Amino acid sequence: MDPLHPSRRAVLASLLAGASATLVRPVRAQAPPRVVVIGGGFGGGTCARFLKRLGLDVTLVEPEPTFIACPLSNPVVAGLRPLERQRFGYDGIRRAGVSVVHQRAVGVDPQARRVTLDDGTTLDYDRLVMAPGIDIRYGALPGYDEKAAQVMPHAWKAGEQTVLLARRLEALEDGGVVVMSVPANPYRCPPGPYERASLIAHYLKTRKPRSKLIVLDAKDGFSKQRLFQDAWARLYPGLLELVPLSGGGQVTAVEPDGMTFVTDFDRVKADVANVIPPQKAAAIAEAAGVADRSGWCPIDPVTFESRLQPGIHVIGDAAIAGAMPKSAFSANAQAKVCAGAVAALLRGEQPAAPKLINTCYSLVAPDYGISVAGVYAPSSGTLAEVEGAGGTSPLDAPAEARVKEAAYAHSWFDIVTAEVFG
Repeated sequence: MDPLHPSRRAVLASLLAGASATLVRPVRAQAPPRVVVIGGGFGGGTCARFLKRLGLDVTLVEPEPTFIACPLSNPVVAGLRPLERQRFGYDGIRRAGVSVVHQRAVGVDPQARRVTLDDGTTLDYDRLVMAPGIDIRYGALPGYDEKAAQVMPHAWKAGEQTVLLARRLEALEDGGVVVMSVPANPYRCPPGPYERASLIAHYLKTRKPRSKLIVLDAKDGFSKQRLFQDAWARLYPGLLELVPLSGGGQVTAVEPDGMTFVTDFDRVKADVANVIPPQKAAAIAEAAGVADRSGWCPIDPVTFESRLQPGIHVIGDAAIAGAMPKSAFSANAQAKVCAGAVAALLRGEQPAAPKLINTCYSLVAPDYGISVAGVYAPSSGTLAEVEGAGGTSPLDAPAEARVKEAAYAHSWFDIVTAEVFG
């Protein structure tokens, strides 16, 4: 029996569970209803495909001709994977019958049900799905703006920033100090900073062993904490130092000119700096009126319809999805449920309450993986975790189990990117 939890069978089961949206009865009409999807990542790309399978007229609006995936971008930072393996085009989505428009959505009129693109053209819709992802909240951390990001890269949007941070690590002299800052919740991919810390530590251990990594964290607790810290104690003793909130780890400002992190009690100078700043839903969410004062988008947990603007649905990182974390796996699962709900609503039917699954893999080293899984269902107006339905990798798992979980992380990525972009 496979000792892992969740097992490969659980991963496949979760994918199949999400695919149940395809069983929703297609919409039948002389002229299919029009659905516009904004955002071509794991959420938007998946939703566009599933909406098309359900008989709808679907247009995907995405400004970039190439999608660069964030999952497995931390190995790129650590020199373990080329960025080219993160790049995906939209030809597969076009072949599925979806119209793909490479323009930026700059405005939404919820009353007229119309999207305005940056070239001035408009798209009318019967329902709108928004999967816009995140924007960095420049200015929320004093001293950190777009100019500072060129000196102290965030690399929290995969692409140029990923390469920039990787090059800074390559240029680091052995014996130098790398400093990371991690924000308070919420932000994209809760375990992501700790995977990055792990792989940077691996890079330093194998290539620049006299160097050190300091992680300044605005929290005392985080996802898979015991698994990460147990691995760090065994793999990176003396190399990786975590400073939590209670130890003065909250960064209150940065000084790019001096490569310095300012905390309540200290000033920490870096040779290489990685600032993971506060985030919010992408700007189009605010323009559409679906983001609240938090910067994120409240949604109905059954349909993912905005609580602020009827006829607009929000999925993925931009959504306030209760206990369900902001991850690519979550976005993919939410997209399938949302597609089924949109089709049902366009038929005048009430969608059934869904159950959604998220599984998140993290690499602590190239051959050392850990995971957490959860099942989520609507409860009291939000998505709540189903008690006893999820779990994490065993703390005492043998080495071969960690190797398998690392392989599962890559397998999941290959399966989902093929499903969305293939």
